[in-house]
Amino acid sequence: MGQKPESRRPPRSIRPRGYLEDEPTRVGKVEGLEVKGAAAKRDRPYFIVLAGGNLGKMFKVDSDEVIIGRSSDAKIRLDDDGISRKHARVFMDKGELWIEDLKSANGTIINGDRIDVRKLHDGDKIQVGATTILKFTYHDELDDHFQQRMYDAALQDGLTRAFNKRHFIDRLSLEVAYARRHTSPLTLLMLDVDHFKQVNDRFGHLAGDQVLVQLAQIVESQRRQEDLFARYGGEEFALLCRGVSLGSALIMAERVRGMVEAANFEHQSKRMPVTVSIGVAAHSPAAADGATQLVADADSALYGAKRGGRNRVVAGGGKV
Repeated sequence: MGQKPESRRPPRSIRPRGYLEDEPTRVGKVEGLEVKGAAAKRDRPYFIVLAGGNLGKMFKVDSDEVIIGRSSDAKIRLDDDGISRKHARVFMDKGELWIEDLKSANGTIINGDRIDVRKLHDGDKIQVGATTILKFTYHDELDDHFQQRMYDAALQDGLTRAFNKRHFIDRLSLEVAYARRHTSPLTLLMLDVDHFKQVNDRFGHLAGDQVLVQLAQIVESQRRQEDLFARYGGEEFALLCRGVSLGSALIMAERVRGMVEAANFEHQSKRMPVTVSIGVAAHSPAAADGATQLVADADSALYGAKRGGRNRVVAGGGKV
């Protein structure tokens, strides 16, 4: 008879720290959160956007019924043209979660199959609309924090915490489609720090970074929840305002411009004079490519503000 094969379990003297024979252990630390002991229970249901607008965003299922759709009162609100106002509902039955299509125009598809109603399983991929794909999964406390950090890293500018340009471009087309669908105004403010190179040359790049962070904080203090604020590149920022007319956007732009001019920008006890030029444009429903045209019009207005002497607001068409 052959010898019994040796166990592949490592000897006690060389087992890695944290190794347990009977029960898996998770030890993690995320920004002050520490989880120790037996593997945490994954009992928090979530939908994560894998494709479409709001890529990476998490929606927690925290009630016995949740509506997915474009409606303003939908718990999981998704602005995709192919999604119905009330597209599907997620509901609890006997301790398990189910999803039901609410006779949507384009249907609800799970793992490639169109469904009427089906029980949800961890890892299910749900397509709603033309481009939006959701993943259903269960999280524990550590998963929650880790996924949120990944989401923030993918969508936010690391310095200013404003959204990044990639997310802005993704959202812009959705906002233009929304404006057309609802015949509502949509305006874009493009902001640029005046003589930013001189700030870097005179005070250093750390001071320049400080200016950008403080500027972002000023704009954040004025934007509404539904507005999208992003760092468009370098010292340039974009503020996209849903449901705001050109006249109201100009008032907002002038308020931001004045706040920046009056703000105290300092680095190592040295005051840094900082102003911004702002170009404002309104979405035109007649434009063939509304998203591209809106950015072009706002950028042209911004160039007009720069050419006109800086530290000013100019609207598309040259209005100051």
